[in-house]
Order: sequence, then C-alpha cells, then structure tokens
Amino acid sequence: MSYRKLGRTTSQRKALLRDLATDLIINERIETTEARAKELRAVIEKMITLGKRGDLHARRQAAAFIRKEVANSETGQDALQKLFSDIAPRYQDRQGGYTRIMKLGPRRGDGAPMVIIELV
Repeated sequence: MSYRKLGRTTSQRKALLRDLATDLIINERIETTEARAKELRAVIEKMITLGKRGDLHARRQAAAFIRKEVANSETGQDALQKLFSDIAPRYQDRQGGYTRIMKLGPRRGDGAPMVIIELV
C-alpha cells in the first residue's frame, strides 16, 4: 500500500489525518492542500463505512481514530455521534464516493495547490 508521507513522521502524519478527519466530520467542508485532501479522502471513506455498519465494534474502531471534539455546542453532540447519527445514514444507499475534491488554485506564498474537500 502506498501513501503520501506529507513531510512528516508517522505519528505526526497520523495526528494530522486525525485532526483533518475530525474537522471534516464537524464542518463537512474544509480547505486544505491537494496532497492532504487525497490522503484524507481514504481515511474519511473508511470512517463513514464504519458509521454505516453502526455496530459497537465499528463505533469503537471509529472512536479510536476520531478526536473527541464537540460538533454541536447546542446539543452537546461530539464528532463521533455526528458521524454515526447524521452523516452515515445519509450515505446508506451509496457504495463509496462520499467526498468531493474541488481545486481552488495555488496558495499564495508557496504555491501549493489548494482544494476544498467536502462531503457529497
């Protein structure tokens, strides 16, 4: 299996992807670099598939990866609850392809290609 190293050590890369995945679940749309978005796509697809399974084991596997951040301050819902109760049921009939990547253009400063990744 090949993947992008993103110029980081293993633990830094895992932390980055955990943060991006949690932010994407909470906001459903984030702006990042193209390389990060392409790596994030694989991670978030797995998380949504776990959410679609919906059993206790899937919930625990997702909880081991998703950060415990509040997604909705009014209801007190965290990112994991949002994944299993709001996002996963939306894709019950869809077999993969839960995200969309739209190109924005180069970032000012270093010219890194920027994209918006969002849940379809």
